[in-house]
Order: sequence, then C-alpha cells, then structure tokens
Amino acid sequence: MSITILGIESSCDDTSAAVIKDGFLLSNYIANQDVHKAYGGVVPELASRAHQQNIIPVVDQALKKASVSKEEINAVAFTRGPGLLGSLLVGTSFAKSFALAMKIPLVEVNHLQAHILVHFIKQLEKENKQPNFPFLCLLVSGGHTQIVVVKDYLKMEIIGQTIDDAAGEAFDKCAKVIGLPYPGGPVIDKKAKLGNNKAFVFNKPKIKELDYSFSGLKTSFLYFIRDEIKKDNDFVKKNMNDLCASIQYTIIDILMEKLVRASKQTGIKQIAVAGGVSANSGLRDALTHQAKINHWETYIPEFNFTTDNAAMIGITGYYKYQNKEFATQDIAPIARFAY
Repeated sequence: MSITILGIESSCDDTSAAVIKDGFLLSNYIANQDVHKAYGGVVPELASRAHQQNIIPVVDQALKKASVSKEEINAVAFTRGPGLLGSLLVGTSFAKSFALAMKIPLVEVNHLQAHILVHFIKQLEKENKQPNFPFLCLLVSGGHTQIVVVKDYLKMEIIGQTIDDAAGEAFDKCAKVIGLPYPGGPVIDKKAKLGNNKAFVFNKPKIKELDYSFSGLKTSFLYFIRDEIKKDNDFVKKNMNDLCASIQYTIIDILMEKLVRASKQTGIKQIAVAGGVSANSGLRDALTHQAKINHWETYIPEFNFTTDNAAMIGITGYYKYQNKEFATQDIAPIARFAY
C-alpha cells in the first residue's frame, strides 16, 4: 500500500510544506520571511504573523506541485518543536485541523531528529546515497550543535552538545560585530573564500569529553575587534576577508576536533552532517578532508535540505507512520525538548 505524507514545518521563520510518497519527495515548497533582516535577527511576533499568512498558500502550492489531492494524503506530519512557540502554534494548529477535516492520522515530529533524517529523503532520477546504521551525525544550526549516534530511523543518542551557544549563533554574532548583515553565517562563508584563515588566531575553548562551547569565542572575538579598532579605526574594513576566514576556520576546527574524537571513541566511520551550518563550504571541505585522513564514508545533504524545510518533516513522518506513532488532537507544541 502506498503511503503519502504531507509535511508541515514552521519552527522559526520559514513556512514550508512538502509531500513525500513512499519515501520519495514530490514537492518541497518554502516561503521565506525577509522582514527579519532589518532587525538583525528573527522577531518571534513577526514570524508567527507571517506564518499565518503563508501556511494555506504554501500547502496549496505543495499539493499542486506534487499533483496530489487532499484526499490522497494518508497522514499529516508537523514540527512540534523545538522552535519559537508562536511559530510552532501556527503549524500545529493547521496540521491538527487538516487531519481532523480529512479524518487522517496526525504525526508529531522533533525538528532536530528531522534534520538528521534528511539523509533518507529519496528523489526520482537521483543516486539517493544513504548512510548505514549506526552512523554519527554532526548536527549544526543556529540554535543547536550536537554529535548524535543514529542507531535507527527513530532511535538516536546525543553523545556531545554545546553547553551554551550554538555554532550557527557564533557565526551570526561574530558577523554582527564586524558589521555584516543577518544572517551572517553565509556572508562570512562568502568572504572567507577571499581571505587568509591563518591571519588571526582565536583561542579555542577547552571543554571536557565531546561537548562544545562557543560563548567564550564570541566574547574574545568581540574584545579583539574592540581593541584593534582603538589602534586603527579602519581595522575591520582593511581586514574583513581575513577576519571572516580566521573566525570561520576556528569555529570549524572546534567542530571537527570533537567529531574526529567521537568517531575514534565509537569506532563509527559512517559520518553525516546536517542543519543550517552544514551548507557552509568550509565545513564541507573540512569534512571531506577528514574523511580522507580517517577513512570515513561521509554524507553531506544538498543545499536545499540544509535549512529548515518540510521535506525533512515529511520523511520523519513517513517512518513514524509506518511505526503507527500517531498524535492526538490535544497535542501542543513544545519550544524545547530532546529526542
């Protein structure tokens, strides 16, 4: 029997809907919110209002692009959390209403778990290379940085995570310090390609085991820029590319050092990366480099699957549907929760 899942994603500032049929992606429609750029970050109230405006047309477009009718949907999967509560409420309410109206099951999805399962989305006329279990996944985004042992589609264990700020947040905050627009990560990545990554050395935190910390690095970068500007008011302008290259190199080096250690401790050589920061070219190059040294088999998602998208919600819903893991109509979104 064929299984068709409608996925809904609304955890932050992107409204997205996707259709997954038997594990294959038929459509993945995303509406972005440019309004936040003027504020240097996502404004929760503006995000939730935009979701309310976007959710119906986005779902309509996803169904049309997939050439699937509402009656053909077997279940609706939605992001329950983590994320911005107001944004999550919009997606959750729509999903519950859709499921109730069509008399189909409702499937709650953990946003972080979905980022990892993006590696199992199949596409027509593509190779669809997928990792074998168990594999390690470095999950890096604006809000989360984790090393996860993935034992099965729905069985995962966090063995390392940030104790404060995430890598993506470090990119964005450091970008803001040197006057770059939000989101700063992609801008730093672009300018880093033109700079010398050894031009400036920044201290890396010494955190036990496999955990991360980025708050100290952000602070030291801020103080470094402040002190240098006192000496030369044009310091940032003169050294912009080198600053971007050096801070990017430091963040990636911190990420990779723990990932290499995790691989050696677990003996796992199937290595994946996921989340918004996985689009960073420096991180992708570092992963490829370490793969050659440590004989890893690596899995890097397509760029359109790195950011928040409903395809990852749909594929997670597909596996949960097969497990008959359904939610009830009284379910509520949760801003923070683990696997």
